[in-house]
Amino acid sequence: MNSKIKRRTGAPLKKMLAWIGAVVLLLAATLVQAQSLSWDQGLRSDAPDRYTVVRGDTLWHIAGRFLRHPWQWPEVWQVNPQIRNPHLIYPGDVIYLYDCNGRPCLGLERGQGAVRLSPEVRRIPVREAIEPIPLDTVRHFLRDHRVIDDPEALDELAYVVAGDDRRIISGAGDRIYARGELQRGNRYGIYRLGERYHDAATGELLGLELIGIGRARAERSEDGIAVMELLSANQEVRNDDIVMPLEERELTSEFMPRAPDADVQGTILAVPGGVRFIGRLQVVAVDRGRRDGLETGHVLEVEQQGERVVDPRTGESLRLPGTDAGLIMIFRPYDKVSYGLVMQATRALEVGDRVHNPRRGVGVAQR
Repeated sequence: MNSKIKRRTGAPLKKMLAWIGAVVLLLAATLVQAQSLSWDQGLRSDAPDRYTVVRGDTLWHIAGRFLRHPWQWPEVWQVNPQIRNPHLIYPGDVIYLYDCNGRPCLGLERGQGAVRLSPEVRRIPVREAIEPIPLDTVRHFLRDHRVIDDPEALDELAYVVAGDDRRIISGAGDRIYARGELQRGNRYGIYRLGERYHDAATGELLGLELIGIGRARAERSEDGIAVMELLSANQEVRNDDIVMPLEERELTSEFMPRAPDADVQGTILAVPGGVRFIGRLQVVAVDRGRRDGLETGHVLEVEQQGERVVDPRTGESLRLPGTDAGLIMIFRPYDKVSYGLVMQATRALEVGDRVHNPRRGVGVAQR
């Protein structure tokens, strides 16, 4: 195109108009290509025209019925503005697919039908919104895990100094003694120090993992020593265990899977519990958090490092390109570290695998 313009001998104005026309045509062609790609690559070949939401669905599950890459859901989610809180989807609602100016869009029709439960062991509200991901998995995890961003805060926390009758190990129903400012009648969590999360590249301490041991109630306090009743314990409570107020950890059911707004490049730090190989619906810790732009609902792609080979001609060591192997959704970001749930995996993931923003038009098969 440049050579043709240079060969023209018209006035400078004609040259400029020709340039503008070429740019407009190029932009139009790019737009048409992008729209066709969104249909061809973003939409599943077997996507239904309409889907009725049923109890037990998750947002990720529904997105996966329509899209090859469920994290792209917000890009095609177009809902009538008169629908109150369109981010909440209920059993009986209908998700439908339609053409939206040359690109696929998903809309919502509110369902009217009631859901019958038989036999009725317990009553579940008919209009109980579906969950974005299997939240029971992460609720159980969050009950027993949390992160402290500032290690110096440990020195200010209350801690167990003794058990009743001089015991060094206590269980549910026992009394324990803790040193620190604890309010009578309040319930507290008992925690033990777990992993220290460090940035693999810089060595920076990103946070301290705390593992929940049990719960206790402060009965009374004297000279800075609180008498506490152990209400529950999943492990024996020991001297020097940490006593903290219970964390407010209600999980929202309104967030939607989406790519981070900022560029995120990180690493899987650990799998709480000490497991090295990771599969679908397992929780992982990654070395990026709120300060890096991560929020609840952000999706990261996992890339496994390519193997090292020897160049057959030069003898030098080469690293092969990495392989995209899974998707993680962030459900609890802290300042410098986050917990995420593995939503998809094509192979066993490992501690040390890289994580980054999902690539456009690239995804992994669901398992």
